Amino acid sequence: MAHKVKDFNLDGTFVERDATAEEVAYLDSKLANRLPDSLDSLRIQRNILLAKTDWTANSDVTMSDAMKTYRQQLRDATEGLDTVEKVQAYEFPTEVTK
Repeated sequence: MAHKVKDFNLDGTFVERDATAEEVAYLDSKLANRLPDSLDSLRIQRNILLAKTDWTANSDVTMSDAMKTYRQQLRDATEGLDTVEKVQAYEFPTEVTK
């Protein structure tokens, strides 16, 4: 199946054409690299959640077992996620506040 590309004309209309070999290669490489991008996005969300609880790791605070478990679950979030579908289906653990 040929890839189609929409090009815009100067008058604002568009024409559909077959993609060049270079464009097809670029699109295929973007699709192949979706997993690293998906994992990066998940890691960013995970890091935000971890940062929200960093205060519980201070030396003058006693971290609860629930918080220890929650933070460990966050750190383990990417384990076993080897497809884009698994990354998209991942649900973060329920937030712990104390």
